[in-house]
Amino acid sequence: MKQRIAVLTGAGVSAESGLGTYRDNGGLWDNYDPMVVASAEGWARNPGLVLDFYNMQRAKLRDTRPNEAHRLIAQLEERYTVDVITQNVDNLHERAGSTHVVHLHGEATKVRPENTCNDYDGFSEKYVIDIGYDEVHLGDKAPNGAQYRPHIVFFGEAVPKIERAVELVAAADIVLIVGTSLQVYPAAGLYRYARPEAPIYLIDPADVQIFDSRVHHIKRVATEGMREFVGLLK
Repeated sequence: MKQRIAVLTGAGVSAESGLGTYRDNGGLWDNYDPMVVASAEGWARNPGLVLDFYNMQRAKLRDTRPNEAHRLIAQLEERYTVDVITQNVDNLHERAGSTHVVHLHGEATKVRPENTCNDYDGFSEKYVIDIGYDEVHLGDKAPNGAQYRPHIVFFGEAVPKIERAVELVAAADIVLIVGTSLQVYPAAGLYRYARPEAPIYLIDPADVQIFDSRVHHIKRVATEGMREFVGLLK
């Protein structure tokens, strides 16, 4: 039976593809207020602005390609059972070949009726549709008459897939963290659910405040760090 690897990824794994990080200097939130363009309150106040923001993100993603880090993560499936748990809303893991990806914060290329995928329907994704890189505007309505909204977990909303992520980390033989500053909860605390005997590898060029003796910090950018990690597995 193959060993299981749980791979937790953040914006840093896509940075070398040209997608900006969020919290670093010069990151996306330096130019856009997340409470305006990526929060439940922002959507209620000005849904047109939020739609325009994600239309822009979708257009940029269309012209973006997976990098070597994405491809090396996908290639781990040749020897391991790999569960990718990502905070990213891009589709670069899938485009690189990863076959089991859990998107904690939603997916930029998908939309849903604004009155679905909530507490009332058990966060069902029945009405989620993949629009690729197309635009969505005010007045674009679902068959049920509701406005389409980005299939994104806005600030102020529940993270419905966090329980599945906990299960996958707890079942892993190895935990790999790539390109996340471990500042955004609940995702930042996922590594704590690793089994006591499971080694944890953290790939990030910055100093990360993580106090766990199991953690091996590979202080490199994602592509270089993934090369080193793959070498350690041999």
